[in-house]
Amino acid sequence: MMKPQNSWIEKYGPWALITGASDGIGLEMARGVAERGLNVVLVSRNQSKLNELAQNIQAEFGVRTQVIATDLSEAAEVNRVIDLSQQFNIGLLIAAAGYGTSGEFIKIEVVSELNMLDVNCRASLALAHAFALRLAPRKRGGIILFSSLVAFQGVPFSANYAASKAYIQTLAEGLHIELKPHGIDVLAVAPGPVQTGFAARAGMQLGQAANPVDVARAALQALGRKSTVRPGLQAKLLMGSLAMLPRAARSAIMGQIMSTMTKRYR
Repeated sequence: MMKPQNSWIEKYGPWALITGASDGIGLEMARGVAERGLNVVLVSRNQSKLNELAQNIQAEFGVRTQVIATDLSEAAEVNRVIDLSQQFNIGLLIAAAGYGTSGEFIKIEVVSELNMLDVNCRASLALAHAFALRLAPRKRGGIILFSSLVAFQGVPFSANYAASKAYIQTLAEGLHIELKPHGIDVLAVAPGPVQTGFAARAGMQLGQAANPVDVARAALQALGRKSTVRPGLQAKLLMGSLAMLPRAARSAIMGQIMSTMTKRYR
């Protein structure tokens, strides 16, 4: 077990709030900050998973935990999280909650796509704004937002999801510069495919994919050092190979990749 890092507690402690904490990257981010000595507020829809995670983190890392079970697609619930979190001295927001969809745009259910925007974009914006207001007077703290490899161009067969992550990427890049004078570190995490329940919900088949543990480790190492981190070898290789191509060409190639990853197009 890593020894608690005083620099982390001083800069980002004593509490961190993590959304999407019951599974995948969010879970590993919660474990990562707890390992660094921060108490954690765990947020997701699944009460039983949150309770189990809270007990495990307390036992393994000796930090305090709180859970908030909620659905961040509902504006009132996002506001409830913001209100409840005021009782904790939170220095780090990790907005890891989100999901994706895939398929032909003319065949999708628009209600699900609008719901995805609520979770991926609106909830992240509302939380980032609320915590920026709290952290600015302290002159320290951090905000981690989750972008994606698909955020850097349009992506056929996953157009709305890619657009939602483009919003997060752009938001994080702007806030990284704007909030820096206030002592707030802002990081965009843009992984490629990751082995989590996310892919199953999006209807995708993944080949080589990053481990959530590796994504969380890379994100926490990059906080305060970079504006964007692209965890995973696959993400680095793909971005490197596409970097010099025109945006339209990148979109076409990403569309081909997405069509092979999507079950209904296999």
